[in-house]
Amino acid sequence: MKENNQQNDIKTNIHWYPGHMTKAKRQMQESIKLIDVIIELVDARVPLASRNPDIDELGKNKPRIIIMNKADMASDNENTKWKKYFEEKGFHVILTNAKTGQGVKSLKNQITEVCKEKIERDKRRGIKNRPIRGMVCGIPNVGKSTFINSVVGKSTAKTGNKPGVTRGNQWIKLNNQVELLDTPGILWPKFEDPKVGILLALCGGIKEDVLNVTELACYGITILSKQNSKILDLKYNINTVDILPNYDIINQSEILTFGEIVLDKIAESRKMLLKGGLHDINKAALMFLDDIRNAKFGGITFEIVEEINEE
Repeated sequence: MKENNQQNDIKTNIHWYPGHMTKAKRQMQESIKLIDVIIELVDARVPLASRNPDIDELGKNKPRIIIMNKADMASDNENTKWKKYFEEKGFHVILTNAKTGQGVKSLKNQITEVCKEKIERDKRRGIKNRPIRGMVCGIPNVGKSTFINSVVGKSTAKTGNKPGVTRGNQWIKLNNQVELLDTPGILWPKFEDPKVGILLALCGGIKEDVLNVTELACYGITILSKQNSKILDLKYNINTVDILPNYDIINQSEILTFGEIVLDKIAESRKMLLKGGLHDINKAALMFLDDIRNAKFGGITFEIVEEINEE
């Protein structure tokens, strides 16, 4: 038996825009004129959903380096495809795992390459010893502060495993040639595509206290089982073969129904019970979301390049 432990309806429409984000955006607007290159961090698991469209507007005509962070938590095959996707749009791209430092050392060379014309122009004008200034930006919880600390080689920026840790701009000297401006993670006021909010929430980019975790888990379950019909069965020792939906025509109601059935099976398998022997699907949902965010399913990319191109 299951206990439908519903909170507020998710309605596939998640909004989270605290007041400090308005201030952070204004600070970025004021700082952009000082910047030579924008270093934009995205979550490799959701490379498009984790890009703030406001950064495109704020950073017009500025060279861009895209850091696909948490690449170790995404599919290697999809990482390669997304790197090519962004490069074809004129961006320089680095795949990184900021926690281990993988890939971060190439940033200095990339900055020099991107700003080569500016460096030569300064030399011709007789301007010496002026550092290149890069703005490090991105949405909450993509690992900006961890990335900066890894690049600099010491704990300079505040870090945390929850979105919204960095609250103010801070300049960090990388070396005599490069200075980095660490900026707070900001979202944008409204997600035009409701799926964006779901993907960000699945990856921990939105605070959980504004979410319906059970419904969110249902969407995550559907996405994972669509990519690999056996992945949930193998992880939780359950059987979902007979209940897999037709993903080409599945609607919101069917997603929730399918997800709740799977959560009920997970709760039963893991002996997550409420009083009276009811299955605690809310606890199962929390465990499932935690497993996603800690890469317990291996490398998973939630946005597939081919599907984006079809849209």
